[in-house]
Amino acid sequence: MTDKDFEPNEVPGAEGSEAQASGPAPQDGTDAATEDELTLDDILGATQNADAAAEDAKLADLESALLLDLKRLQAEYANYRRRTEEQRELEISRAKGEAAKGLLPVLDDLDRAAKHGDLQEGTPFAAIGDKVRAVAERLGVVAYGEAGEVFDPQHHEAIFQAPTPGVETPTVLEVVEVGYRLGTVELRPAKVVVAVPAE
Repeated sequence: MTDKDFEPNEVPGAEGSEAQASGPAPQDGTDAATEDELTLDDILGATQNADAAAEDAKLADLESALLLDLKRLQAEYANYRRRTEEQRELEISRAKGEAAKGLLPVLDDLDRAAKHGDLQEGTPFAAIGDKVRAVAERLGVVAYGEAGEVFDPQHHEAIFQAPTPGVETPTVLEVVEVGYRLGTVELRPAKVVVAVPAE
């Protein structure tokens, strides 16, 4: 071999090395990092979506619980208001009943006076009687109990039973004392003589 056969800068197999060096670079480095970053972004995005969904579910549960509490409170308030209104009506009826009970003896006296002819039209006594009866009517006091009515132990107080031929059911024969009621409140039962079937 001569010196010409070898160039000073030439190294055997160098061309192959350069060719290999200039060839395609291995796929690690930057591309691998990009793939890792995309995967990490995807994971982070999925986690954030899951967290957002969990927060939405919690908010929906909280909203549902609050709505149930609100409905419960509305129902309780409606019941309270109804009970209060019923209690108020009952107290008003009781107060009216107590006031009306004080008028009953006066109304009895007026009835007796009318039966004896003491309430002549145009007299001062008759005018006073009309005013007292008007007050009782405004309060809602209603008189009941008349001869010929079917006897009702819920509303009539029998002070005497008279066996009477031809009577099939117990019937009011005579009213001794008129009964009074105020709406559904019984102020005083009517005291009556009852005709009962004769045996």
